[in-house]
Amino acid sequence: MSFPSDLEIARQATLLPIGEIAASMGIPPWALEPYGTGVAKVKLEAIGELSGRPKAKYVVVTAITPTPLGEGKTTTCVGLGQAMSHVGRFATVAIRQPSMGPTFGIKGGAAGGGYSQAVPMEAFNLHLTGDMHAVTAAHNMLAAMLDNHLHKGNQLGIDLKNITWRRVLDVNDRALRNIVIGLGTSEDGVVRETGFDITAASEVMAVLALSSSLQDMRARLGRVVVGYSSTGEPVTAEQLKAAGAMTVIMREAIKPNLLQTIENTPVLVHAGPFGNIAHGNSSIVADLLGIHCGEFLITEAGFGADMGAERFFNIKCRMSGLVPDAAVIVATVRALKAHSGKHRVIAGRELPPAILEENPEEVHIGGANLTKQIENVQMHGVTPVVAINAFPGDFDSEHEAIKEIASSMGVRVAVSRHFSEGGRGGAELAEMVAEASDEPSGFHVLYPSESSLREKIETVATCVYGADGVDYSPVASRQLDRYESLGFGNLPVCIAKTHLSISSDPSLKGAPTGWRLPVREARASIGAGFVYLLSGDMRTMPGLGSHPAAERIDIDDAGEIVGLS
Repeated sequence: MSFPSDLEIARQATLLPIGEIAASMGIPPWALEPYGTGVAKVKLEAIGELSGRPKAKYVVVTAITPTPLGEGKTTTCVGLGQAMSHVGRFATVAIRQPSMGPTFGIKGGAAGGGYSQAVPMEAFNLHLTGDMHAVTAAHNMLAAMLDNHLHKGNQLGIDLKNITWRRVLDVNDRALRNIVIGLGTSEDGVVRETGFDITAASEVMAVLALSSSLQDMRARLGRVVVGYSSTGEPVTAEQLKAAGAMTVIMREAIKPNLLQTIENTPVLVHAGPFGNIAHGNSSIVADLLGIHCGEFLITEAGFGADMGAERFFNIKCRMSGLVPDAAVIVATVRALKAHSGKHRVIAGRELPPAILEENPEEVHIGGANLTKQIENVQMHGVTPVVAINAFPGDFDSEHEAIKEIASSMGVRVAVSRHFSEGGRGGAELAEMVAEASDEPSGFHVLYPSESSLREKIETVATCVYGADGVDYSPVASRQLDRYESLGFGNLPVCIAKTHLSISSDPSLKGAPTGWRLPVREARASIGAGFVYLLSGDMRTMPGLGSHPAAERIDIDDAGEIVGLS
């Protein structure tokens, strides 16, 4: 008998009224704004209403360096939340909203998987409450105001060759990466080169995720830099008088969305910043709400611990003031075998047959990646727990190999079968996370705000990535000098590199040594509040594959969605 699809499992779930889910968290009825069936927005006033309640233990779910297929962080995050109820604890889950680009591209859905999903699954993956579209509209409003300013005389003296603000769209469309606008008559605007990014890569999305209130979001939007004048001065959304309109567009989007898992565990779904050029974490306001809604708040950070977790610690926690109590590092047999360097995993293709054969030795070889990611969590003073996300084809000897690696580091480790068994399959993991969370937290950020941008970059590169040092292009050096002179040096850094290696080279597996981090460009996300560095070729507008998920997604004769997995 074949295992049912995610969509089939989701439709079999018995959802509780969303008001009951909110009540279980302590959220009063007046704070809910229902959106259809099973979804509600939560008014920001609820944060203050619940602030007197005890704080939950704060747990971040991260991972080893993944294969292009992903290793099940969201599924583990949801499954762990469900599992807490099986060991007599109450948890709230906080995760990002997926972009529809990847949903119709390769993923086909991002609500978790198997018997550990957020539901209603269709709403989760398709529009939800429209936050993505609000980000798109607010971003493009600023772009329109910018181009109108140029057309009407360019009073701010913006350098046409130094405009950094592009447009965004929530689709995968490589044809829009580089475009020319303003073609036509003189009334059709100023001719210039620009392009489109995917909405998740918008700085407006990062602003949404890092704002602590509506007024904070308004101030951050005003600080967004769209380009530079001919004298090198930054030009902001505030100067273009666009920030107010952007805030109005985003007024509803800043309210977190409340859903539930298939086992009725509360799920806060809010914001979806890109995991490469942004910090790749769900919103601060969702965490400020969820931290007072139970015994545990379990959230997820994008990609491996060298990326999402590092930014969770050094960007998100720095801004929110929340202190993590434990971290879960998701590991899979297939990813560790891939890190042995003996297998090549390609997105959209079947796994190579050899990777499915029993081979605990390959797991041990690839275990260098797990060891380094454990160190990356521990260097921030946070207690890690390794979660072995079990797949049906795994062998017990391979799980034992992972346990041996984790045990050699003195770290708790549990096999979790939350995908196939739901919360009960993650009960052992839940017990270990609870134990780890009870240990005193020694959390600290990796570098002080007062350090220079180069010191911050080099700290992350050498300590987290294991690089021997950093090499800056002449362009990057000039940009960093300019950002320091403009007063941006106190901001944290976000290094945009491949997610397929701890290094900047996706072909280097395990825990590479003897390499240097190349930084080719520096960009300033002043509204969001960080400087990001480009190392390698980062695509901010994905393309579609030969057979994207969009080919399979449709409706049946009854009008029900099919093909969303």
